[in-house]
Amino acid sequence: MSTRPRKARRRQAVTFVVCVENSGYPASLELHKIYRVLPDQDAAREGDLRVVDESGEDYLYPAEWFAAVEVPRRVRASLLGRPARLQSA
Repeated sequence: MSTRPRKARRRQAVTFVVCVENSGYPASLELHKIYRVLPDQDAAREGDLRVVDESGEDYLYPAEWFAAVEVPRRVRASLLGRPARLQSA
């Protein structure tokens, strides 16, 4: 048992978007594909999103090129590379 005080952790929700525009970056962004967004408040203030693109790295793109989506838990787990827990009836 640890005697250190527990730090309050604030977990930021992972969000996902669908690409609806990829002008000039067809190799980096596929239209109609779901991408993971990394939190970046500075980018958001500038109207951009930090997106993990086809290179596997995160880059800034105009936020207007994407539409936010809610995905089912199983899809979310798959996108994050985590095994989904199956629910028994």
